[in-house]
Amino acid sequence: MAPRTKVRSNHHDEDVAPELEPLHLVDKPDGPGAAAMISAGIGIFVLGLFTVLSEASESIHVFLEDFQGPVGVGPLAGKTILGSLAFIVSGLGLGAVWWKRDIDLKKAFWVGLALGIAGALMLFPPFFQAFAAE
Repeated sequence: MAPRTKVRSNHHDEDVAPELEPLHLVDKPDGPGAAAMISAGIGIFVLGLFTVLSEASESIHVFLEDFQGPVGVGPLAGKTILGSLAFIVSGLGLGAVWWKRDIDLKKAFWVGLALGIAGALMLFPPFFQAFAAE
């Protein structure tokens, strides 16, 4: 079996862990991982946003109920479908753009975490009930 060729990138993992040098690991771009982290945050944020909007607007609440189909779970189905679509679409879009690029994983992590925390806070009942239409 022929040894794998080494591709140099901005990582320089051998500087941090010299024991990796004999393995001749091939560097791979960080873009797909960064896209996954940010798109997960986007999906959670959209789920939280539609939870708040459903409480705040009767027309959005009715719109989200239309997604329920035969299962009959009400507006929850619409929120989760739209949150899942946001995750998938943003993941595919960012993944396509960043497929062969090195992205700063720390920044991607913090952006995804911030979006996820904001979305999770919007899913907290005292928060979204504060926007309830009277």
